[in-house]
Amino acid sequence: MTEIKDKLFTYIEKEYHKNPEYPWARYPGYAVFRHSDNQKWFALIMDIPKSKLGLESDDIAYILNVKMREPLLMDFLVQQEGFFRGYHISKGNWISILLDGTVAFNEICRWLDESYIATASRETKHKLRPPKEWIIPANPKYYDVQAAFDESEEINWKQGKGIKAGDTVFLYVAAPISAILYKCLVTETDIPFHFNNGDVHMSGIMKIKLQKRYDPDKFTFDILGKKYGIFAVRGPRGIPESLSEALK
Repeated sequence: MTEIKDKLFTYIEKEYHKNPEYPWARYPGYAVFRHSDNQKWFALIMDIPKSKLGLESDDIAYILNVKMREPLLMDFLVQQEGFFRGYHISKGNWISILLDGTVAFNEICRWLDESYIATASRETKHKLRPPKEWIIPANPKYYDVQAAFDESEEINWKQGKGIKAGDTVFLYVAAPISAILYKCLVTETDIPFHFNNGDVHMSGIMKIKLQKRYDPDKFTFDILGKKYGIFAVRGPRGIPESLSEALK
């Protein structure tokens, strides 16, 4: 009965570097795992009689309580064998998962990972999100990006809000070029740098590495508007899937 629980403890320690806390002397088998920054629980493991879950058995079983981001997902899961509405957690989208072999271990880990993200702080969620693609503006009036990339494949750039290392940025060079010219990988972010000349203000920079160049007539301002619905590039913005495919 404890094999899956112990395996889960090992998984949490390896993936999230967290050890269990046992906050209730009355319930020594109840283990809590929480985030370091916001102190929110992302997992609660309990040993309870199966009858507490509505099953016809008084055998003791371990359960994992985790939180879902989507109520509809929760409603779907509790229809599956081994999944129940959160035991003893009445608020929020919590579910209980039997740790007796009914649910495959990789499935258990999947929903534990979901709970980790669902309960994370904004900063942690930002770090955990998958890589994203952005268009960012480059104004040749203030910086000659073409000359910069002719000298080096990696350059410093103004830190874009929401952008993190591993993201891809496409540089839209403003008039007189008015087109996407470069695809770059963000290699480092949030580097302290203070600059203000009245026109440009920076409190931080990021490093971007050149991946690909585009012909100036390939993704012009007119084409971006007519084909992809992009009519302005004033700051970092996401891109539609159709444009993402074309840029590949």
